[in-house]
Amino acid sequence: MTSLRASRGCFRLSQFPAALSALALIAYGAASNPAAATVRITDDRGGNIGEYWSRFTALRDAKEQVVIDGICSSACTMVLGIVPRDRICVTDNATLGFHAAYRPGFLGLRVVNEPATRTLMSIYPDAIRQWVARNGGLGTATIYLSGPELFALYRKCR
Repeated sequence: MTSLRASRGCFRLSQFPAALSALALIAYGAASNPAAATVRITDDRGGNIGEYWSRFTALRDAKEQVVIDGICSSACTMVLGIVPRDRICVTDNATLGFHAAYRPGFLGLRVVNEPATRTLMSIYPDAIRQWVARNGGLGTATIYLSGPELFALYRKCR
């Protein structure tokens, strides 16, 4: 198993990074049923929305499977709206953390970035948007989804 460290998180790939996977598919003519790698998210606290958009669209396009097996917070949760639901599973250790997007403010204080927060919400699938709304919306405090509530929305990994 190889490991790819993101800017603020950890992805473990069972074969090779998504970019190499995509290049391999192009180079070898994209067989009718290529074996896709499995990406394991174990401790990802998020980061830049654009970087996560690029990372997760590459995973989606390479037909990667995603296992959430730990913390997936902030921009990491974009995986839920970018990678198809049938390619995502969650373990007993999975915890999703949601909060508003921030931009740096005066003296380094975080200021809610409303347009970026709306973008996050638009990326999430309906069930996640509804859960977020029922739990106070995206604000300065992080709200967490795990356990039975999470298993009601995403399949449990075998």
